[in-house]
Amino acid sequence: FAASTLELCDLFSNLMCSKFKMSMMGKISFFLGLHISQSPRGIFINQSKYALESLKKYGFESCDPVDTPMVEKSKLDEDREGKAVDPSHYRVKRIFRYLHGTIHRGLWYPKDSSVALTAFANADHAGWQDTRRSTSGSVQFLEERLISWSSKRQKIDAISSTESEYIALSGC
Repeated sequence: FAASTLELCDLFSNLMCSKFKMSMMGKISFFLGLHISQSPRGIFINQSKYALESLKKYGFESCDPVDTPMVEKSKLDEDREGKAVDPSHYRVKRIFRYLHGTIHRGLWYPKDSSVALTAFANADHAGWQDTRRSTSGSVQFLEERLISWSSKRQKIDAISSTESEYIALSGC
C-alpha cells in the first residue's frame, strides 16, 4: 500500500496488523508476475521477467523485434515453396516479436500525480459470429496513468448495441 506521508503509512499498517494476521516485508519488488521498481520519483511496473521467460520457453529469445503487435494485411503471401501460410502461426510469431521489441516498456506512476479517477468502456454488438455475443472492454486511469484494464466476452446475448454498452459499463 501507499500513503502521502510516512505517518499515514504507519497508521494504516498498524491498523491492518491489528485486524489481520500479516507482517510488513519492506519494499515490494515482484508481485503476481509484475516487476516493481520504486524510487523517490515514483514507481515503474513491467512484466519483463515473465516476458523473457515466455520468449525463452518458446524459442523466441533471439527473434527480430518489432514495435507493433500486428500488421494490416488482407492476405498472407505463400511461402517460398508456394504453400499457403498458416495465419495463426504467423500471428503468434508476430506477437512474440512484438513482445521481444517492447520487453522493457511498462507503466510509470510519478510520485506527485493527482488522484482523478476516469473509466472508459466499450463493446462490439454481436461481434462473435458463432454465438452473436458481444465483447466488452474497459480501462481505468488514475489521472493519466493506467491502473486497470479488461477485455472479455459478455455472458448474455445483448439484443441491441445499447444493451451491450450497458453491460460493458457494468464491468467498470
